[in-house]
Amino acid sequence: METYLVGGAVRDRLLGRPAGDRDWVVVGATPAQMIHAGFRPVGKDFPVFLHPQTREEHALARTERKTAPGYTGFVFHAEPTVTLEQDLERRDFTINAIAQRADGSLVDPFGGARDLEARVLRHVSPAFAEDPVRILRAARFLARFAPLGFTIAPETLALMRGMVAAGEVDHLVAERVWQELKKALEMPQPSAAIALLRDCGALARLLPEVDALYGVPQRPEYHPEVDTGIHTQMVLDMAARLAPGDALVGFCALTHDLGKALTPKAELPKHVGHEHSGVRPLRAVCGRWKVPAEFAAVAEIVCREHLNVHRLAELRPETVHDLIARCDGFRKPERIAQLALACEADKRGRLGLTETEYPSAPLLLKLHAAAAAVSAGHAVAAGLEGPAIGEWLRKARIAAIRDARGS
Repeated sequence: METYLVGGAVRDRLLGRPAGDRDWVVVGATPAQMIHAGFRPVGKDFPVFLHPQTREEHALARTERKTAPGYTGFVFHAEPTVTLEQDLERRDFTINAIAQRADGSLVDPFGGARDLEARVLRHVSPAFAEDPVRILRAARFLARFAPLGFTIAPETLALMRGMVAAGEVDHLVAERVWQELKKALEMPQPSAAIALLRDCGALARLLPEVDALYGVPQRPEYHPEVDTGIHTQMVLDMAARLAPGDALVGFCALTHDLGKALTPKAELPKHVGHEHSGVRPLRAVCGRWKVPAEFAAVAEIVCREHLNVHRLAELRPETVHDLIARCDGFRKPERIAQLALACEADKRGRLGLTETEYPSAPLLLKLHAAAAAVSAGHAVAAGLEGPAIGEWLRKARIAAIRDARGS
């Protein structure tokens, strides 16, 4: 029985990055031997065990064979005769198919260390094409490592295009798509994920509402980048910069301008009312991929209100109050902070404007804090009851907004 450190822990060490969870593969053992050694079985589909002291996962070396379309149609084979190389060959990318012996030396049959040096994301074997989730994983990994200079290998991109053409992505279930999309939105350069999905054709199948934004022009005086799809990518990366690891703000960035794809051609490059027309395609995305309710709610707020926030300094105190109320910002104050971040990402996610100030964000937070400091308890203390409390509360909060703004 031999044990090897595998996967991300080895990859990240070679990249000089902090290591996360450590995964191990065990060669030459049976489940009975693992249990006898004190390991606790936890795997459902194939033998995985928790180490009795470290609680780290140890999986028996295995092979897999595709038996049906999609990503669930696999049969796994884990026997003591399965070699380390056979186990590594079933993995997705060469940079994840490196093993480390106890003495620190590497087992790297597929050139993963070389691809790390070259900053290339490359599939291990043609078996990559058997699992459509790997298209999403490629996008996620590129969003993670693009800042380090990683690109997709041409042959891997060609394989992904073939998978899309063969209809493999059509077999993906909503929960898995959302899981991978959410992780990509948490990465430092999520635009790389969207660009790769578009390049291989998967974006048009999974997120046609986003794919439709490419080639749609905007007014160059407001959007020097012109193309709405490129703007969306820039907003995504700005959101990742302003709110690192925040997938909710990232999802708002991804979907805030969906209405621009619906603008009649005769009206281009103007997009009058796109903040309202974007709600319908946004709801379609959320329904298709079972997006969590709070993600969907805040994304709809950003879609509907982002132009109002951009011109916040021009709005009357009454209008500001009603904007906050529409967001449910008095009960859920975090939504106002999320709205401010997403709107700042929108404004700064434009060619040549990435370093500009966005005064609407701190102003929105200031006015919201002033209004939220007024509570129903003040009205009750004044002896008010019933509907009179709501009327007093609105007037008092508007006054607080007016005082905070100094107008």
